[in-house]
Amino acid sequence: MDNKSKLLQIKNFLLEKNFLTAEQMSEIEKEIETSGQSPEELFVSQGLFTPDDFAKIKGQAFNLESIVLTDIKVEPAVLNLLPPKVAQNYEMVIFDRQNNTIKVGLVNPYDFKAQEAIEFLASQQGLDANYFSISLEDYQNVFRQYSGFKKEIGTALQSAKEKFSLAEKEEMGMEEIIETTDVIKSAPVAKIVSVIIRHAVEGGASDIHIEPKHNEGRVRYRVDGILHTTITLPNYLYNSVVSRIKVLANLKLDETRKPQDGRIRIKLDNKDVDLRISVFPMLNAEKVAMRVLDTSAGVPNLAGLGFSDYHIKIVENNITRPHGIFLLTGPTGSGKTTTLYSVLNMLNGENVNITTLEDPIEYYIEGINQSQINPEIGFTFASGLRAILRQDPNIVMVGEVRDNETAELVIHAGLTGHLVFSTLHTNSAWGAIPRLIDMKAEPFLIASTLNLLMAQRLVRKICSHCRQEMKLPPLTEKAVMAEIANIPEQYLKNLAGQYRFYKGTGCSECGQTGYYGRTVVAEILEINVQFKDLISSEFTLEEVRVLMKKQGFVTLMQDGLIKALNGLTTIEEVMRASQS
Repeated sequence: MDNKSKLLQIKNFLLEKNFLTAEQMSEIEKEIETSGQSPEELFVSQGLFTPDDFAKIKGQAFNLESIVLTDIKVEPAVLNLLPPKVAQNYEMVIFDRQNNTIKVGLVNPYDFKAQEAIEFLASQQGLDANYFSISLEDYQNVFRQYSGFKKEIGTALQSAKEKFSLAEKEEMGMEEIIETTDVIKSAPVAKIVSVIIRHAVEGGASDIHIEPKHNEGRVRYRVDGILHTTITLPNYLYNSVVSRIKVLANLKLDETRKPQDGRIRIKLDNKDVDLRISVFPMLNAEKVAMRVLDTSAGVPNLAGLGFSDYHIKIVENNITRPHGIFLLTGPTGSGKTTTLYSVLNMLNGENVNITTLEDPIEYYIEGINQSQINPEIGFTFASGLRAILRQDPNIVMVGEVRDNETAELVIHAGLTGHLVFSTLHTNSAWGAIPRLIDMKAEPFLIASTLNLLMAQRLVRKICSHCRQEMKLPPLTEKAVMAEIANIPEQYLKNLAGQYRFYKGTGCSECGQTGYYGRTVVAEILEINVQFKDLISSEFTLEEVRVLMKKQGFVTLMQDGLIKALNGLTTIEEVMRASQS
């Protein structure tokens, strides 16, 4: 059933009950034709209804009870009564079974083919079906439970529940249970932690968050930059899980008042995986964040990270210089450190001495001297950089320029014959200049040492299995085309003036998100003679823009638009990344 047909089924009901005006409905109809989004997606995204309210409206329109499935955990045996392919095709799930009666959640209660499919399956197994209207959001949350993860965790949780029975909890105080070594090392707790980590790695998560809530804990994975709740942990198990992680990371079990950092190294399916652990005290418990680093895959190259050919060429031309500074900017989590590792790997060889100062070391690279700072004992970026310059380095990497002293030392290193790589927190490539000046660096010294400024962001890639062409809303299209007109012609040659945009419709391969994986959007500014002269003088932004245009500079947004036109990402992702 296409989106237009879906809207027709519910349009009259919305107008008759005055849920929407005729004008609003007209706008929605136009939007459906141009955006390709479903009616429910549009109603919710535009704030006309909440997901749960729209589920109620659908139920009222077709005489069905609506139900909220936000935190429901469906038994695997019940969920699998309906094959995943059928559930995906008709956007429906079986979420409960009582004796011979099953409860079925429908995103589209007006889709009679969906009900026919259920009736056929139910009759074969001697079951009766009750139907409920559910939101698209709840359907997607339940659909994710088809993975084996829920089953495995469920088994471990059941085992833990039996081990720490209610009677046992009544006999012992909660604090005693939490602190008992046997609890921390017990099979159920160890199994839960093991499964959480393994499925994060298998699912391509970059981070794991284990967080306390009022009556329970929750585990969330960050996949392609977006956090998703995977499971909830019973309150009586939460602290034991945190303690188990602290044991694995060699952290102090009895220290719960201040943050702790550690590392776990494990081998999964012949892959070496590093987990960077951060434990942070909350009101009544501790929160754990784990950064997942698949070290067995090695450091990716620039093309593998998603850099465009024209940007790779600029980087290759500049990193062969004997001295100067390469500054990479962007917010936390934008992939700056991985890019620096990739560039250092390109330079790594027998004939150069490369030394790094990092916080922390994320990848170990053979042939590079890597050191981790420790501010608690006075080993900072500034003090470490002073020591490094006595180690006869050719190339130095400083994890981040955080203060005036480090900025001064980085510039000094660039002036004294070293090639220096570092990062800075600014929103754009050019933004590094006023930031360095704000750090009391002299403009003429900045001009003398800077070779290259780069800014980057990460955007989600469209799932290749469900990608399809889409039309942009008129206002968005007008703004996008105006920006495309400013892109230097040489970067659009392969498109031959045919500008098409794409999106993912959602499928089992991408977990119904329409996205799979991430890629880089970047802007790179070469500091040539003209820019050096400009930095040394009192410049205006207009003068900067003129020189950028002369250089063929491609902004973050423009690089993202080029990738969107090539079907790699969506306009929504480009806008989100370039405006952050």
